[in-house]
Amino acid sequence: MDLRAEVKDEALAEAIKTDYRTADLDDATRALLDYAVKLTTEPSSVTEQDVDRLRQLGFSDRAIHDAAQATAYFNYINRIADGLGVDLEVGMS
Repeated sequence: MDLRAEVKDEALAEAIKTDYRTADLDDATRALLDYAVKLTTEPSSVTEQDVDRLRQLGFSDRAIHDAAQATAYFNYINRIADGLGVDLEVGMS
């Protein structure tokens, strides 16, 4: 997936890629990214409060589930690639 195609704004895509916390994002998008980062870096610290925050911002349980699944999948694939010494494809970084 090309982030630039999703957001249709190259400057915003670059800001998100560099540090999403400084990008011009709405509260819901920022909270979803915060959740994904927390799930990635401190999975045992994710609580019902984190999920409730996403619900308060309008995310359905299905959307939260999908976000958790996507985050977990990418973490899994990256760990497998790292563990096996697999290089990224050209243009993937």
